[in-house]
Amino acid sequence: MTVISGHAVAIDFETANETRTSACSMGVAWIENGRVVGTEEHLIRPRELRFNSFNSAIHGIRPEDVADAPEFPEVWAALRERVQGRLILAHNAAFDISVLRHTLSDYGLDWPACDYLCTVVMARRAWPTLTAHRLNHLADFLGIALDHHHAGSDAEACGRIALAAAQEMGLRGFGEIHRTGINPGRIAPGGYSPCKGGKAPPRRPRVVA
Repeated sequence: MTVISGHAVAIDFETANETRTSACSMGVAWIENGRVVGTEEHLIRPRELRFNSFNSAIHGIRPEDVADAPEFPEVWAALRERVQGRLILAHNAAFDISVLRHTLSDYGLDWPACDYLCTVVMARRAWPTLTAHRLNHLADFLGIALDHHHAGSDAEACGRIALAAAQEMGLRGFGEIHRTGINPGRIAPGGYSPCKGGKAPPRRPRVVA
C-alpha cells in the first residue's frame, strides 16, 4: 500500500446558529505521511450565546455547555502556528472554510495562508458510483469509526476519507491532486478561492504497492 506523503490538517466546525460566526466546537485532526497522528476537539463560546434549537438537536451542544469555554481567539492562538502553511482538509469545505474566514474576520484576526481540499470533491472523484458522499455514508463505506456531529470525530473521519480517496486515485501525496483534475482552494490574508472538481482525466488502473 502506498503511503500518502505530506502533512495536512483536517478541520470541522459545529455552529450554534445559522451565522458563520457562531462556532461552538472545532475539531482538528493532524495528518503526517499517511496517518492521523492526533485529534483534538475544542468547545468554543460564541460571542453571541444564541443557540438555534435545530443546531443543538444535531450536535447536542447547548449554551450551558460552552458558558465557561474560551472564545475563538484563545482556541485559535493554540492552533495558528501549527495550521499555518499546512494543507487544510474539510468535508464540505465551503462551509468550514467560511466559518473559519468569517470568525477570524469577526475578531479582527489574520487569515492563515493555506491551500485546502474538500473531501466531498475528492470522494466524488474517487468513488463516482456511490449514491451519497456525505461524511457518515463514506465512514460506513470505508469502515471508519464515527461519532457524527462531534467535531473531533468528524475531523478525524474527514482526514481518513482524504487518505483513502488519495489511495483510490493512485496518488503518492496530496501534492499530486492536480493530476486528478481537482484544483485545491486557497485561503490567505489577501482573499480566498474555492476548491473545484474540474474535469476528470481518463481513469488509470490503480497500482497497489
